[in-house]
Amino acid sequence: MKFILVAASAVALLMTPAIAAAGDQDFTLRNRTGYTIDQVYVSSVDTNSWEEDVLGRDTLANGEAWEISFSRAEDQCEWDLKVVYDDGETAEWNAVDLCATSTISLFYDGDRTWATTD
Repeated sequence: MKFILVAASAVALLMTPAIAAAGDQDFTLRNRTGYTIDQVYVSSVDTNSWEEDVLGRDTLANGEAWEISFSRAEDQCEWDLKVVYDDGETAEWNAVDLCATSTISLFYDGDRTWATTD
């Protein structure tokens, strides 16, 4: 009887979905700049490359949001973020703690782009 109980417990543990680790970096990027964003790069702080545009062929119009997801195996929290507007201007943020962030909202006031996090 103990064997059946232990076996049933082990099967239940294996079938239980994994609880999201504290290192979950998925976030929503909101464009509140008044301009269209053509490219978004999210790159490890450990690399010197921006890697690939997470929007692909899409753009992020003013007022729109984009869900950015990471592999569940990823455990790094700090990432660099770069956006490229449709006129070629760029804005960058370094060492953003994505483990503590669910939303990044971008704003522009005519002089600078800034970000808020939730």
